[in-house]
Amino acid sequence: MEKDTPIANRKDEHIQINLEKDVDSSLTTGLEEYRLIHQALPELSLEEIDLSQTLFGKHQRVPVLVSSMTGGTEEAKRINRNLATAAQAVGLAMGVGSQRAAIKEPSLAATFQVRQYAPDILLFANLGAVQLNYGFGIDECQRAVEIIGADALVMHLNPLQEALQPEGDVNFAGLTSKIAEIKRHLSVPLIVKEVGWGFSQDAVRMLYEAGVDALDVAGAGGTSWSEVEKHRITDPYQEQTAGVFKDWGIPTTQSLLNARAVDENWLIFASGGLRTGIDIAKCLALGAQLGGMASLFLKAAAQSAETAADTMRMIVNQVRIAMFACGARNLSELNLQKLIKIK
Repeated sequence: MEKDTPIANRKDEHIQINLEKDVDSSLTTGLEEYRLIHQALPELSLEEIDLSQTLFGKHQRVPVLVSSMTGGTEEAKRINRNLATAAQAVGLAMGVGSQRAAIKEPSLAATFQVRQYAPDILLFANLGAVQLNYGFGIDECQRAVEIIGADALVMHLNPLQEALQPEGDVNFAGLTSKIAEIKRHLSVPLIVKEVGWGFSQDAVRMLYEAGVDALDVAGAGGTSWSEVEKHRITDPYQEQTAGVFKDWGIPTTQSLLNARAVDENWLIFASGGLRTGIDIAKCLALGAQLGGMASLFLKAAAQSAETAADTMRMIVNQVRIAMFACGARNLSELNLQKLIKIK
């Protein structure tokens, strides 16, 4: 068994809090303001619905992403194995959790290594962008990719979470230029994501101009990491401070629209509070190429790979039926014309 570290302890705490506590944001995603337009005469068969596309030069069977979640502990290793096995069976893309622990302690690398269970899927490595201000550079980013045989690297942004963690890294100054430097030298595409508080249009534009290949908007409306951190805090005043940020952030829908306003052809992934295949279908119609989920898949994978695969198949089937019922034969036909704004 791998030796526990302070980072590993934190990861196990995060898993248990997400599994056992109510850590949802008090905000909604904004997707409730949209409806897919029902088509009583879709003029196609359900069997004709094509969910496939090509992303980063790789065939993707379905437009669903297992959002970056965990790694660094024995429990995380088991969950990642179950997630990867299920993603391979169903055709989902997958991201692993932050690999900083594996960079600092190579013995933990195995908790992230899932390529043997999922040889064909799009697999994303993951590091916190703030680590570029704490000694990490292109070598560490490339190492994260190599550790898991990833197709791309996700760099996540989480300033609020870091500010609330007693052990948080809070120097986010000058990161845009450093992200641009990583992009110039990295051997695979670079994705930047939030962790659940979304993106302003200004932040989107800065990352777009930095040359980032894709953006995961990860907006508010799902898991609130300020609430997760609140459950870890022992100081009562800092706990109250974390609690006031429950309704902080830019909802997923607005974050997605902010990204589309900068460049409607940019590669965008949508996550943050997506709970059903209909939510994913709405995001795809709004311009995303993938819809990501975390909590639902985490809870399923904590049980078994079979439960995770069944849950993934259910979500994919919901996307397929939603496309059928609004008359979208393929992902290119699932566009703004299939939506109506109701609020």
